[in-house]
Amino acid sequence: MKVLITGATGFVGSHVLDILQARGIAAAVLLRPTSDKRFIASHLSNLDLRIGSVGDPESLDAALDGATHVVHCAGCTNAVRAAEFYKVNQQGTRNVVEAVNRRQGRIQRLVHISSQAAAGPAPADKPAREDDPPHPVSDYGRSKLAGEKEVRDACKPDFVILRPPAVYGPRDRAFLPLFKAVRAHFVPRIGGGRMPLSLVFVKDLAGAVAACLGAPSAPGKTFFVASPQVASPGRLAEEIASQMKAWTLPLPLPTAALWPICVAQEGLSRLTGRPSVLSRQRYAEFSAAGWVCDPDRLGREVGFACTTGLGDGVAETLAWYRGQGWL
Repeated sequence: MKVLITGATGFVGSHVLDILQARGIAAAVLLRPTSDKRFIASHLSNLDLRIGSVGDPESLDAALDGATHVVHCAGCTNAVRAAEFYKVNQQGTRNVVEAVNRRQGRIQRLVHISSQAAAGPAPADKPAREDDPPHPVSDYGRSKLAGEKEVRDACKPDFVILRPPAVYGPRDRAFLPLFKAVRAHFVPRIGGGRMPLSLVFVKDLAGAVAACLGAPSAPGKTFFVASPQVASPGRLAEEIASQMKAWTLPLPLPTAALWPICVAQEGLSRLTGRPSVLSRQRYAEFSAAGWVCDPDRLGREVGFACTTGLGDGVAETLAWYRGQGWL
């Protein structure tokens, strides 16, 4: 087996590479010339480096030389305009699928990393399941669903689609502001901080990817990849505060009050060209009844479960942030 990884220098992709290298599985990585290699520096001597991007079909053809499997991690999570999401998450995925199809017979399986955003929100009493009709509420989610459709409709070799919810762990920047807020003793509580959430520790997600590369029952299926433990923003902040031994003051922010902030931030993003996690599209995600998914199918059909509890995951993330000087 030799695995080509797209997005290998990113948060999730670098952890996928870690687990493959730990298991002695040969890997090649698709890198842009400007890619920051800090997260994969320890592996560089063992890798085939392939220069290109998912937006360049010719480079994808060259990158697939010698590969038997592909893990497609590359994606766009923040953008100023909707077209940017679709350019990477749909068209980029289409390019990967078409390149894989041209190698049919040599490429045995594609594992595609999607998102729960493609399925849409779901409350704790009715968690999202793989067979539910998708109802994404943001351009990001709709673009990820469009990427899934490219895989389902056109991929000729075996494929597996994985839908993680919010991913946290070492190397993640998305949750870093929450850790910094706790350190500063202030924690914003949007809507009371009670929204039910599924989470997945990044090393569990990487383990699920590795399991799906060879699982005989996985091809053609979609799986949610999440801890069975349902959390909330408030519960996560409490866990972080406990481990940091920090007192905190809650800053209540009614969900409705977030709307003008999202509108203003979106306008600023358009002026500066810098994407933000706050926008009118993201408001629909923040105001949902919950983001809970049911990961049981992955356990039943692949035999893999996400076993890292919130306490252990936060502890490892916190230690990494401190070790890197991020906190």
